[in-house]
Amino acid sequence: MIEISSDVIRGYNDTMILYILMEAPSYGYEIAKKIRALTEDKYIIKETTLYSAFTRMEKNGYVVSYSQNADNGKKRTYYKMTDAGKAYYKEKCAEWQLTKEVVEHFIRGDE
Repeated sequence: MIEISSDVIRGYNDTMILYILMEAPSYGYEIAKKIRALTEDKYIIKETTLYSAFTRMEKNGYVVSYSQNADNGKKRTYYKMTDAGKAYYKEKCAEWQLTKEVVEHFIRGDE
């Protein structure tokens, strides 16, 4: 089975997280589960990668965090996308389209 190199996907972790947050605010474990499900287990985001992305995106103003009690009474940190996060997400989507166009010139499907 082919695995996705962390070097390849690293630049798009924020995009995947923001995609999930477009629906509604969420917390780390739930976001990781959704990424895994949406990719059909082809990409499993590591906890350290996830939380360093949250830290970076909060510092850049793309998300805000807040604490809230879950149904079981445990306190969770939730993340919510900001307007700056929406703009960043759109930029990353446009960047991906261009990246895909460029790289596809160098991919052979006949080997």
